[in-house]
Amino acid sequence: MTIKPYLFFSGRADEAIAFYQQALGAEVLFLLRYDESPEPPPPGALASGWEHKIMHACLKIGDSEVFLSDGCGTLAPGFNGFGVSIEAESAAEAERMFAALVDGGEARMPLGETFFAVSFGMAVDRFGVLWMIVVPK
Repeated sequence: MTIKPYLFFSGRADEAIAFYQQALGAEVLFLLRYDESPEPPPPGALASGWEHKIMHACLKIGDSEVFLSDGCGTLAPGFNGFGVSIEAESAAEAERMFAALVDGGEARMPLGETFFAVSFGMAVDRFGVLWMIVVPK
């Protein structure tokens, strides 16, 4: 069984993809826009002017995959009640990712040594996604 997070960016998915490519080295494995779909959305299901927005995309980050979409309308995304944990290979890599993620976002817990990690910190990125960066002991 595999679990893959699916994030909805309310019209900012292109921006999110570019950001995660720069910040985390994400690779786009798949990208489909609404106007490229072999089957159009039902009438009224898609916000006006959203035909070129992202219906579905898959990013590879490290050894994992994350799905994302613009969703169907302009409601603000609600990234509350969960976080995405990412394991860095070194303290230097963790520092680079952390600095990139807090650019336009905020540090919730600065990187530092803990009883369970060489380095651990929490950052909320510019889209409101909570990232927990860890370098395990």
